[in-house]
Amino acid sequence: MGTHYATTPFGRRSLTLAHVASQAAAKTRPPEKAVHKWNVFRAICTGKSRIGVSERALAVLDALLSFHPETVLTGDGLIVFPSNQQLSLRAHGMAPATLRRHLAALVDAGLIVRRDSPNGKRYARKDRGGEVELAFGFDLSPLVVRAEEFEAWAEEVHAEERALKLVRERITLCRRDIAKMIATGVEEGVPTRRGGQGPADWTEIHALYRAIMARIPRSATGSELEPIAEELCLLADEVLMLLETHVKTQNPSGNESQTERHIQNSNPDSLPELEPGFPKKQGARSEPTSEPRRMPEGSYPLGMILDACPDIVDYAKGGIANWRDFMATAAVVRPMLGVSPSAWEQAQAAMGEIQAAIVVAAILQKGAAINSAGGYLRELTRKAEAAEFSIGPMLMALIGARKRDKKRA
Repeated sequence: MGTHYATTPFGRRSLTLAHVASQAAAKTRPPEKAVHKWNVFRAICTGKSRIGVSERALAVLDALLSFHPETVLTGDGLIVFPSNQQLSLRAHGMAPATLRRHLAALVDAGLIVRRDSPNGKRYARKDRGGEVELAFGFDLSPLVVRAEEFEAWAEEVHAEERALKLVRERITLCRRDIAKMIATGVEEGVPTRRGGQGPADWTEIHALYRAIMARIPRSATGSELEPIAEELCLLADEVLMLLETHVKTQNPSGNESQTERHIQNSNPDSLPELEPGFPKKQGARSEPTSEPRRMPEGSYPLGMILDACPDIVDYAKGGIANWRDFMATAAVVRPMLGVSPSAWEQAQAAMGEIQAAIVVAAILQKGAAINSAGGYLRELTRKAEAAEFSIGPMLMALIGARKRDKKRA
């Protein structure tokens, strides 16, 4: 006489067509087919977004698999029948109501099949030889039947993750190249028009770059980032062409004189034009120093500033190692943002040179969220003059936003 397994769940739980489909698929499992249960479980964990199960549900599946005595799933003995109490212990003390909810999720996802007894209890009947002849609990057969499907989904997820990593690397490289090339173009006074065509100035190129970067979603997929990466690559090629064209048009004598000027500017006793001047005592010889002046009381460390405003590093020629580098880079970024010299001078007078440079870095970091960088800086200057502005909350907000973005990613 053949053994009939129940097809309907016990109690008030209803039967769905999805449950019938899972049971039908379980019947198609060849008895000789064998799979490594932990390999299948890892594939399910990787492709959980395709399957539609949560991490907590996978913890319950992990516990169920631990009740199967063998590492290989094969043959007919694929029904496990732990009590809720034992299952909860192996699921890290999960609450009974939560356990039942995640068991139902595993059944609905077609990962297990419920084989309920007449009274809803889970148990096994053994024959006189001590072998299990009839068991009621959860059937793991779908894991064997769908093993190839789960592995294929896991491969697709791995491929998507790799493609996402590659496109993010492209964006990072293009972003770094564009920012540094724009900074070089501004400092060297490279013309941006070729034959009457092209953008009007470097500020326009920088605005175009920031507009492209502003379109990057907080949690982006590879398909969403691919067109943005293509636009950045095209812009990087265009900016590089501007610099190369400028270099080619320079005559040898011009190059020699330019090299001579660079050698003269490398004198540690002189500062580049882009860096702000520092007061000197009359009759005293200026000494090279890595700090422009003593930090005012209540200022924040440079590391914290760069953590809150990392975008400004892209515009530094050799990185930012001290406040001197930071302020020189802020002087390069300021005209790109459209901040007028008068607004910049007022901000420095009201806040101090370092605080004003930090505000410029924060404006750059906010990007498209600020419509007019010059107007925004003037408003902050007005508040600073009235002692109503503190840079601390701005930095804390930027650091918090970056942490939230990392969590979403």
